Amino acid sequence: MEEKHITVLGSTGSVGSQALDVADFHHYFVDAVALGSNIRLGEEQIRRFRPQYAAVGEEAAAKALKAAVNDTDTKVMCGTDGILEMMERVHSDVCIHAIGGFAGLRPVFAAIRHFPRIGLANKESIVAAGSLVMKAAAESGCEIIPVDSEHSAIFQCLAGKKSSDIRRILLTCSGGPFFGRTWDELSSVTAEQALGHPTWNMGAKITIDCATLMNKGLEVIEAMHLFGVSPEQIEVLIHRESIIHSMVEYNDRAVIAQLGASDMRLPIQYAITYPDRIESPCQPLEFVKLGKLTFYEPDRKTFPLLALAESAARRGGLAPCVMNAANEEAVALFLQKKIRFTDIFEIVSKYVNSVPENPDPTLSEIERANESVRESIRSSI
Repeated sequence: MEEKHITVLGSTGSVGSQALDVADFHHYFVDAVALGSNIRLGEEQIRRFRPQYAAVGEEAAAKALKAAVNDTDTKVMCGTDGILEMMERVHSDVCIHAIGGFAGLRPVFAAIRHFPRIGLANKESIVAAGSLVMKAAAESGCEIIPVDSEHSAIFQCLAGKKSSDIRRILLTCSGGPFFGRTWDELSSVTAEQALGHPTWNMGAKITIDCATLMNKGLEVIEAMHLFGVSPEQIEVLIHRESIIHSMVEYNDRAVIAQLGASDMRLPIQYAITYPDRIESPCQPLEFVKLGKLTFYEPDRKTFPLLALAESAARRGGLAPCVMNAANEEAVALFLQKKIRFTDIFEIVSKYVNSVPENPDPTLSEIERANESVRESIRSSI
């Protein structure tokens, strides 16, 4: 088995923790980790994997972690600058980038500069600045291999084929916990109900996005940039069983699908080992027990954030960035029980519909638009 060195950004989150499970299973070296405020878990990870560096976003949390692991050889660094400096110092084979939200954008560009490969789980960076991210990766020679289960599936189905060979991408979606509900029924759902995803165990923000179908809208935009296709070439399908993770239809009408258990460790591992396939900690599929696989059209009337995201994908410019920023803030308000579930759409659509046209924004313009939307929402609630 080939020796691998990895860096994990967002190590205490769902994807980051599972990336470390993969590292443990294969005895990979973990050179560095970046984490948020979960100091207890961060300390456990440092004692288990003995990374050279650990970076923590908040100063108080960094001080607490530094004190907790003072008897180890791990150097603790602080803030966004600390994360960026940490990435300059390590020389890992792969960076698993699982920092959530827009906060992961600057680290994406740093990872592109310093690592030969990124296993990317931060879809928001591609949504907000996909053209800039993909251009930077092409110029540096950095491989971006998606870790989202759907985009990993598409990547696997393509198997090196050109984007011009693609007729359609069939992007599957579980439908979330409220599949079959009406808009009126959604107005009274609680955060606890929205967090009850039927097939995946994920962080709170992405789980709410799955409940509103915004996650699938974000993935439409992500797929456009990662695979060089137009929004019209991406079709969303509700697939309740979450066994087919996505499909590609080629120009000759042949459809290639990737199937597997609902286990994020498989796409994480593939991002590290590609193009090799080796033993994984995942359970095998037992086809006789599956029974059936079902597919439905998404209900864009009940879940209008999907249609809004598809519209933002066609508009391009700053629309996807503004949509993402408004959605992150609205979801946070819903989780804090300050707004209703259906208010998420009302807030996000208000800001997306007011975005000025700017077909080719710079990184600075994207960051200013992001901050402006967030400040406006925070001041209005």
